[in-house]
Parts: sequence; C-alpha cells; structure tokens
Amino acid sequence: MSSFLRGKQAGMQNDLSANILPGLFSPDERARYGINSQISCMAFEPVQSLIAVGTSESRFGGGKIYVFGQSRVQKFFVPMRPSSFADVQFCANRLISLDTKNEITIWDLDTGARITAFHAPGTVARMLTDPMLDWCFLGLQTGEVYAYDLDRERLSQFRLPNFWTARDPRARAVALVSLQMHPRDVGKLLIGYSHGAVIYSFKQNQPTMFFEYQVPPGAPGGSHQAIDTLRKPKLTHALWHPTGTFVLTAHDDASLVFWDTLKDGRVVMARTLYDLNVDRPRPNRAESKPKHPYSQIAWCCKPNPEDSGLLVAGGQVLDGPLSGLTFVELGITPNYATSSWQVLEDFLRGKGRTTLETPVGTEVGSFLLVPRISPHFSGAQDPIAVLALLSSGQMITMSFPSGYPISPTNQLHPSLSFVHPFATKIATSTLSRDKWLGMVENRPRGEPILKGGAEAVRSRRRFEGRTVIQVAHADSTVRIWDVGHGDEIENPTQLQVDVARAVNRFEDVNITAMSMAADSPEFAVGTSMGEVVIYRWGVNKFYGQNANQDLPSNPGGLSDIRGRAEPNLKTGLQPFSLYEMMQGPISAVKVSDIGFVAVGSENGFFSIIDLRGPSVMFQSSLADFTKSEKKSSFLKRNSHGSAEKDWAVVIEFAVLTLEDDKYSSICCFIGTKTGKVITLKLLPSGPSFKAELAGTANLGDQVVSICPIVADTGKPAAATGHAVAGLREGRHVNGLLVVVTQTEVRIFKPVNAKGATKSFSDCLCSAAAVTEFELHGMALVGIFGDRRTRAFTLPGLKEIGNSPLPMMDGSRISNSLVTEDGEVLCWTGPSELAVMQVWGTGKELENTADRLVNPELAIPPRPTISNVQWISGTQYVSPTDLDILIGGPGRPPSKRMLEASAAMEGQARAGPSSSSSPSQEGWGDYLTRQLNERTEKLNIMGDSMDNVAASSQKWSEDASKFVSNQKRKMLLGTITSKFS
Repeated sequence: MSSFLRGKQAGMQNDLSANILPGLFSPDERARYGINSQISCMAFEPVQSLIAVGTSESRFGGGKIYVFGQSRVQKFFVPMRPSSFADVQFCANRLISLDTKNEITIWDLDTGARITAFHAPGTVARMLTDPMLDWCFLGLQTGEVYAYDLDRERLSQFRLPNFWTARDPRARAVALVSLQMHPRDVGKLLIGYSHGAVIYSFKQNQPTMFFEYQVPPGAPGGSHQAIDTLRKPKLTHALWHPTGTFVLTAHDDASLVFWDTLKDGRVVMARTLYDLNVDRPRPNRAESKPKHPYSQIAWCCKPNPEDSGLLVAGGQVLDGPLSGLTFVELGITPNYATSSWQVLEDFLRGKGRTTLETPVGTEVGSFLLVPRISPHFSGAQDPIAVLALLSSGQMITMSFPSGYPISPTNQLHPSLSFVHPFATKIATSTLSRDKWLGMVENRPRGEPILKGGAEAVRSRRRFEGRTVIQVAHADSTVRIWDVGHGDEIENPTQLQVDVARAVNRFEDVNITAMSMAADSPEFAVGTSMGEVVIYRWGVNKFYGQNANQDLPSNPGGLSDIRGRAEPNLKTGLQPFSLYEMMQGPISAVKVSDIGFVAVGSENGFFSIIDLRGPSVMFQSSLADFTKSEKKSSFLKRNSHGSAEKDWAVVIEFAVLTLEDDKYSSICCFIGTKTGKVITLKLLPSGPSFKAELAGTANLGDQVVSICPIVADTGKPAAATGHAVAGLREGRHVNGLLVVVTQTEVRIFKPVNAKGATKSFSDCLCSAAAVTEFELHGMALVGIFGDRRTRAFTLPGLKEIGNSPLPMMDGSRISNSLVTEDGEVLCWTGPSELAVMQVWGTGKELENTADRLVNPELAIPPRPTISNVQWISGTQYVSPTDLDILIGGPGRPPSKRMLEASAAMEGQARAGPSSSSSPSQEGWGDYLTRQLNERTEKLNIMGDSMDNVAASSQKWSEDASKFVSNQKRKMLLGTITSKFS
C-alpha cells in the first residue's frame, strides 16, 4: 500500500522495479585497482618483461604480491595467513617470496597458486636466487647460509657457517647483511657481514679472501669523526664489479671501498660520493656534513660489462640542495693485466657524477632497475629505466641514466599509477562505446617498460556504455581510463591531462572536482584555488613547441590557454579555457553534453559557462536564490542564530517539463550543503542563453545525488543534443527528480519538493544513483555509513535488498561512487579501489586468467669467465657442477639437467661428437677433462708463441739483408759518380 501511495505522490504510474526480485541484488566484486597497502619490495623479470610488487600488512589487510605485464595484464598472489613481504624474486619462470615471518614461498606465475612453502631455520637477512640455478640461498642474521633446492622443493644439507666469527672469535654481534653471486662464475659467493666481506669458493669449500675496512688515525673516513683513532666502520652493502674484477663494500660512515679480487685483495680506492682517498691520513682536517645512510647500491653496466657505473640511493649530505639517486659514471674498466694500481685508482675516481632527482623532501627507500634484455649481472645490465620507491610509499619512474621523469600513463598498469603518485580523488562518466574507442591520445611513449604477458579472452558487450574513471593524483595530473565491466576492454589506453601546466603554477595545485561529458569531448577540473580548467579533445596546434605563455590574471573571466598544451601531445584532451572564479575551492563542476559547464565554489558562488563563446553567461551567489525564502522564515532563522554557510555540492543538467509549465526546457539543478535543490531554466537569448531562477526546494540536509528521470521509463532525462533538438518540435519530457540526501530520498516534480519520500533512520547515505538492471527495470542504489549497499524500488522506495561491503575503508565512505550501470566503486585503503556490480550473484574477487609466462622465451646463457682467466688457472664451475657440489652426488638430476642431457643426446644422434655431457661424468673425470683441455690450450698457445718468435727472427734477418743491400748500392753509386 505504501508503494502505491508513493507512486501516486510522485506522479509515476508504472512500477519501474516490478521485475527486480530481492535475490537479484547480490554484488559481485569484479576487479580491484591500485595497491592494497604500502609497497615493501619490487622485482623485475626482463626476459618475460614482468614486474612484481609486494606489500606489507596493515589495518587494510594482509600483504599481497601483484605481478603486472603489458596493458591490463595482471595477477595477484595472496598468502595463506596475513603477513608482510620482505623480498620477491623471479627465478626461471617462478616467483619466490620471503615474508617477515621467515616463510619462503614458491608461486606458480601462470595460475597464481602457491606451489610450496617452508620456514627458514632462523631469521633471514638476505635471499639470493639466480635465473640459471635451481637453488635459493638464505643468509641468516646469525651469518649462516643455507641452500634450498627449488627443483626438489626441500632444504639441502648444504650449510655455511659464519666465516667472520671463525676468523675473529673475539668479534661480537657479527650479522650477515648481503649475499651476491659472482656475475661470471657461479663457483664464487660474496658474503657481506657487518664486520667485513668474504669471498667463498664452492669448489674449494672455503673462503678465499677477507675484506676488512680500517680507517687509520689521521684519515677522515667517510664521516670525518674520531679522526685521531683507528676506526672500523660497519659494513652495510657488498657487491661485485660486473666482471668480478673488484668488490665494493659500503659502510655506515658513508665510505665506498673498492677491493682487488684477482691478486692480493688490497684496497684500491676508498671514497664517498664527494671525497676521494678517505682512508689516507691528511694534514688538513676539513669538517664534513652528515650524510644519509646507503639504502641500496647497484653496479650497473652497458651491454659491454666492462663499461660500468654505480647507482646509489643514500650517501648524500642531509641538507643538500638536491635529493634523489646518485649515478657515478666509471667508464670502461682498464685492462687489469697491463694496468698499474694508479691506473685502476684513477678509473675508480669516476668520470662524472649526476643526480636523478626526486621530489623535494623525499627519500629513496629502494629502487628497481629495468634491464633491456638480460636478467644477469644482478639485473643491472643495460637498464633503460629505474623505478624508485620513496619512503612515503609512492613510486616514481625515471629514465636511466639521464633521470628524466617517465609518466606511468600507458607504460605501467593502472593499478601502479595509484601510487605514482598517490590518487587523491575519483569521478566517473558513462561514455558510449563508439565514442570511447575513438579517444586514443597520440603522444610519443618511448620504449615500453612492460611487454610481457597475454590477456585472457573475455566476453564482449559491444553496445554497452563504458564506465570511464577520472583519477586525480597528488602531482596534479588526471588519468582517464576504462574500468571495464568484467568484459573485454577494447580501448585499454589511458588519457592524461596536466592541470599544473594548464594553470601555469606548479605548487599548491590540488584538484577538488572533476566532470567529463558523456557525449561531447569536454572535460573540466576544479582546484582548491578557485580555478576551473576546461579541456577539449582536438589536435595540438603547438605540437613540439613549448608555448607556455604567461597570461594576465582574469578573476571572474575566461582566458584562452590553448598555448599551454603539452608539447609532446599531438592529439588528445587539450587545454581550452581557464575560468578564474576565485571564490574559494571549487566544490562542484558539471560538464553537460550541450555546451554548458556549471561551477560551484565553497564561498557560495555559482556560475554557468557557455562553451559556444566561450563566455560566462551566468554568475550569482546562492544566497541570492534564497532571499525570498529567508524573508518568509525570518523568525525561524532568528531563533537559530546566524545563517548557515551554504554552497553547491551536486550539479545536474536535464531536459524536462517543470511544474506548471506547458513546455519542456533545459534545466540546471543545484544541490547544496544544507539540503536545498535550486532549479534554473536555461532559455535562448539572442545568440546565446540566459539562466532564470525557477524555484527552490528545501530538503533536510546535504544533498548526495540528483537524478533527473523520465517518469514513464525511469531512463535518465539527460540534456543531450537529441533532447534539445526535440524542444524545437515542441516535444514534452515528463520528468521527475530523484533526490537523495544523507537522511532521506524524495521523488518529486521540480521545482516543488512535494512528492514521495522515505527516511534513512539507521545511518547516513554517502552515495546514490538511479541504476538500470538490464531487461529487469530501474532501482535506486545507495552506499551507507554502516558499510552496506542498499537497493530501493521506484517509485515505491521499498527496500529490495542490502549487502555488506566488508572491504570498504570506513574513513573514505564519502568518496564512494554509484554509476547508472549499477556499479559501486569504493576505496578499500589509501590506494586501492574496488569495483562491484550490484546486480550479480555474490561472487568474491577472482584472480585473472591472464597468462604471464611465454614458454617460447628462453633465458640467455649466464656469462662465464674470460679466456684469459681460464688459461691463467681459474677453475670454471658450471651450474651442473654447482648442483653436485651443493646437492651431492646422490641428488637426482634436476629438470634442467634432464633437459640438458636430452639436448646432448639429440646432438649425438645428429652427428658424432667427441665431447661428453657434463651431467654424465663424475667430478673427478670432469676435473681430469678440464686439466687436459687447459694443457692442450697451453700447448697450442706455446706453439703459437714459438711461431711468433720464428716469424720475428725471419723478419729481423730479412731487414738486415735489406739494409746491407742498400748500403752497398749507396757506396757503389758514390764511387761511380766520382768517375763520371
């Protein structure tokens, strides 16, 4: 009965929700975009071109691992119990993770499933894997090293003790701080302890070199403190030169110490980022400013590993003018065999130092290099970019080694852009499929960072509107992209606009409101300084030119800012006009499909811009709209004291027939903070339009949404070009307003607020919209403060159903959205957004079916020692040999060994071969073969030297004969000239 009465009160004859049963309201969680918590670790796989991101546990949920590929390719990995991830590494198409509870987990990249997991025998300080090895080395905090067999999925019997305490039993609190394989010889392992570094030889089963850094009295060291005493700074990092010629150790006094590894293990150079030879006594003791500790160091190299440089996070002075990463270019390594110690020292001085700048006031916690091809050399060979993780949790991408910022737009997955930098505000629009397919911006992108993976085949829904989201970020950029409907996203690209460039101000640019037209190619952004930037799709007339001209201030007026277009954007959303309202932060903005932009500010002012000029066709204060209402309620206002400040919070355009009118007109509805709904009529006036106040309706409290609908069908009574064209033909649109406030919903014919109403007595409503359930009808869907979503019938306003939203962040409920397609977008944390379809079957979030691994992409062979090193006596250890050394002779052949054996058998069947497979011979036979081959090589080299000596002797004899003949001829010529 109540539903029937509400229908009569609202003036609606049809039950628009008759075919929607209560069981149909069961939200499906379709997707999540963003990162659920603060990023704690990253990894990059250059062969498959994938990036992995691990997060830490927080009040928003447990840690996760996200793996992203090209375009929208992604998978997520969830541990069995809440935990924080300390490290993630790719290893031969597997993903290895280490959490803070010392659990190591192996994940299947294609299915996202957990293959196996085990707990380390102690607190893990470092985890080390190699793409060509079946071993995961675990360095415990106590200094011990264990090896886990990735192929057999079990912990091996291999164990290394703390070599430093064995060398110096008096040392206290010796902890392991780093592990790194020799870049060319898997038979050597560099172990960094807090007191020094050790090179361990697998083939000799013992340490071969110890490196202990001592600063003698009189030497400044890295910190210039306690100069008159002998100091032993603690070691923080240890890493190899790309060819293994040197070892670098970094210390807590900001010293960078380079050690020789081929001869006597001496210190070749000790320096900081600024000073050289800091380990040598000096007569002049200059003071040094305190420096940041080193957080990460990478020894990078070009395709030629001899050409290298250092990328350093930390080590800069605390109050320095620049912050970021420091790149020390070293250049080509001198020939070690023919170079003096002075030449090597000069090489380590470096050719230059540059800073890859990060935002002011930020510190780089860690970074990730993006190699072009090779996964070897610790992932630092020929990098094209570097992803830096800031201490705030944000991420930035820079080119390497120039340090130019790289926008994540169309380079990284949209989820990564939520922390690149942080997302601050969202808005949505429903665009037609054809329109969105045509909105592909044209700008140079450079070499793509992520190229791996393949999206799964999804269903197509061709004739459905696309839900296009606009995401504002802390750096004043807005990225626009399709969130999808669980179907194939035909246009997965992103659009980007730079608001700071459009307003010609790069500080204090905070975006407060956004709106994108559904049919016309316009987009508007409002800022906290009272500016509105209007963008229009088109071609950049200033392409390739930096025509960012200064314009005089124009408060209350419009300025042409087409010259402020981004120089590298050829086609896209170009800045069109700047409206300097200057009446406080912009609280609401709405772009219509018929060429009008409405703007409201927190100081209570309202304007309408006609884009046909463009011109400001209407300006007024909301107080002027309610003067008559204030006069009639003077006594009431006086009893409540001073008037409450009011401003626009919701703006909508529509075409419908107002109450007591005999014609339809273009209307603008303004919902305010105090619950008023102001109606303006837009009427033709010469070549333009004028706005007239039609009336004001008073509701209880803040307006949440205004939905103009057609009374007979419930479809939106939108102000489209087709609807406006019908006004000339005298077409009538019998429309109603569905207005939702925080405490009630009303359906009425504007401008009078009389109609059907329903109160929300239990909780406040934060977002609402009239949604369409395809082939079933229309319903009102809202999000409420008790973290539930509810649906109501139209016009009866009877509750259809309700469902909890446990993933929602309660502190950001007011930033949630409901779209006309029945999708709910809510924040689950500071940087993650959940997308749900309310007309579903209650499905929880499922992992994607995207494929991450391309089995046809082979890992390139691991670099090996040079011929000179081999001839000089360096014993080469292959990965197969290392399997025997670590796993023992009783270890069954691994999958990689079986594949190698099969390949060798195939070669043997193809033709005779004198070489035997290393996997089929014993260790003693292998050493014998190596010795015979070396002897043969040395004999060949000896023969070659003998041939060179013989050739030299013959050349000398020929030269002597030639000189004698020339002397003889000269003498005979002289005698002959005397007789002539």
